[in-house]
Amino acid sequence: MKPSPRLSLNNGVLIDQLGFGLYKVPVTDASSLVSIALGSGYRHCDTAAMYGNEVGVARALGAAVDSDGGSGGSGESSPGLRREDVFVTTKVWNDDQGYDKTLQAFDASMVNLGLDYVDMYLIHWPCARRGLFTETYRALETLYREGKVRAIGVCNFQPAHLDRLLDSAEVVPAVNQIELHPWLQQAELREKHSALGILTEAWSPLGRGQVLADPVVVALAAEHGRTPAQIVLRWHVQLGNIAIPKASSEARIRENLDVFGFSLSERDMAALAELERGQRTGSHPDNVN
Repeated sequence: MKPSPRLSLNNGVLIDQLGFGLYKVPVTDASSLVSIALGSGYRHCDTAAMYGNEVGVARALGAAVDSDGGSGGSGESSPGLRREDVFVTTKVWNDDQGYDKTLQAFDASMVNLGLDYVDMYLIHWPCARRGLFTETYRALETLYREGKVRAIGVCNFQPAHLDRLLDSAEVVPAVNQIELHPWLQQAELREKHSALGILTEAWSPLGRGQVLADPVVVALAAEHGRTPAQIVLRWHVQLGNIAIPKASSEARIRENLDVFGFSLSERDMAALAELERGQRTGSHPDNVN
């Protein structure tokens, strides 16, 4: 199986284009699933304070990465990694927005994760009506300047939120993590990201599984001898998106990573582009506060 290619963030830090998402993964399962993911070749894990599973991620990292940077062991659950081999993202939750509270929340996440630094720290939602995201982002900039995080960014920011943020920000966000799949292609946001040097990162890249039954996706899967999930993830890869699919079995974890040995044609990509319907599987950012 080919490893995920790495993309360069706007500060030169490299991130695996395909990562392992941990939304709604119970803490009791997080350790085993992350261990399987690392053993399968994933090198990018995406968690959040709100997910409540940072401690489980820490257990898997502890088994795979030795404290002095050497091998944590052998076998599928311990692939012998250095800390710098693994890209770890976590996020500040809505209740912890504000400069001081964000710094405190970050410290708590660091304890939970058992890490000396986090590769990327994100604002989970703008919560625009609360009016705190610029102050929250200033705390992220402090963490970045202090070397506690290698990159900072945001999630679920709409164009107006980005404009407001950039009026005062000193550091352009490295990513904007948004709901994105063939039924919600976010063309306006992706175009804005490209103009600003922000990478687009897709959460719910498979539309919480709903997109996988779309007749166009099913037909392309049959044509390529691949699964519907592999077709959609390959679509993300060819668009240049970062994607963080969740999976709860070893077979699905491996399947999701096995998308670098084939390509979609221009005709395939055009057919998938026609699936846009503006349909969300999660909340609209304006409704989260």
